[in-house]
Amino acid sequence: MVNGPPASPITYLDNAATSWPKPPQVIEAMSRFLAEVGANPGRSGHRRSVEAARVVFAAREAVAGLLAFDDPLRVVFTANATQALNLALRGLVRRGGHVVTTGMEHNSVIRPLRALEADGVSLSVVPCSAQGVLDPADVERAIRPETVLIAATHASNVVGTIMPVPELAAIAREHGLPLLVDGAQSVGAVPCSFEGLGADLLAFTGHKALLGPTGSGGLVIGERVDLACLDPLVRGGTGSRSESQRQPDFLPDKYESGTLNTVGLAGLAAAIGWVLEHGVEEIRAREVELTASLLSGLLDIPAVTVHGTLDARRQASTVSFTIAGVEPGEVGRRLDDEYGIAARVGLHCSPLAHETLGTYPAGTVRLSLGPFTTEADVTRAVRAVRELAEVSGR
Repeated sequence: MVNGPPASPITYLDNAATSWPKPPQVIEAMSRFLAEVGANPGRSGHRRSVEAARVVFAAREAVAGLLAFDDPLRVVFTANATQALNLALRGLVRRGGHVVTTGMEHNSVIRPLRALEADGVSLSVVPCSAQGVLDPADVERAIRPETVLIAATHASNVVGTIMPVPELAAIAREHGLPLLVDGAQSVGAVPCSFEGLGADLLAFTGHKALLGPTGSGGLVIGERVDLACLDPLVRGGTGSRSESQRQPDFLPDKYESGTLNTVGLAGLAAAIGWVLEHGVEEIRAREVELTASLLSGLLDIPAVTVHGTLDARRQASTVSFTIAGVEPGEVGRRLDDEYGIAARVGLHCSPLAHETLGTYPAGTVRLSLGPFTTEADVTRAVRAVRELAEVSGR
């Protein structure tokens, strides 16, 4: 078991939505910022403002360090991965352009793309297998002369399937296209570097596998991206070049209008410090072991169907299942009420993925593990599902 907060009476298996509990260092860093700093970064010259700016830069360095990325100034902070994805999609794609994406995307990718489609952008959604597996060759076949971007998730938020992002990156570069990667479910959970992924733009969120607070996230912008072609999502005060009525054109200010969630970034930096201390590889190895145990236990229950690859090594620590004859919502309610197990049910903001998996429109019950999940938690969850399935089968 990874050392962390004290045990909770709740079996929390909803880490793909928001990780919990948080390492004590995260709470301490946020409390310290509010109690001892509290100022606006970059807007004033006094010592507390300077310290607030230092906190923000420390968070940039933490993200860059985690991803083995050379330039912290190309780490742009947003409120979450959704906002980061919107920045990339809205900033890069113009009327008449064409985007290629996959059949396993979250609504944070699909909804902006559908809105762009209504504005004159064309879209190709490349099908995946019923297990959520993508063939990179299908992506290459979807590329057209007018294609301007490939957008893909790194790991499915529904069944955890890890996508072949390095292969997609090779295809993108061969065709001179940027690759946007949704790393909401993978950054902090799956060992990866920015260069290793081959992404040109990588969206991340702080409140999932990075173990930070909500309201923190960002977009890592690679050097192949032409900043002149990437418009800001929001324009306004940046604390820099205040004499100009035009938005700054340099990083990160071009994309960071308004006061940042500085207290959240203090927490994020502390959270990444915890992740680095324990090692993403170690966290991943442990979660693979627990995910394999969960898969094995659920697959042994006759009335249960487990969706996805059924291979813990090919997915993040997220497992979706259904019980024959029982609505996912009912299963989730009973897991909570009768067993104290926190799960997520329904479509998980990913209707397209459920269409791919054949679980639309009812969705699934999703159990997602985290660094503080124990073998006892997994055993408790399997036992609860078994009992619910047996009762429902009578």
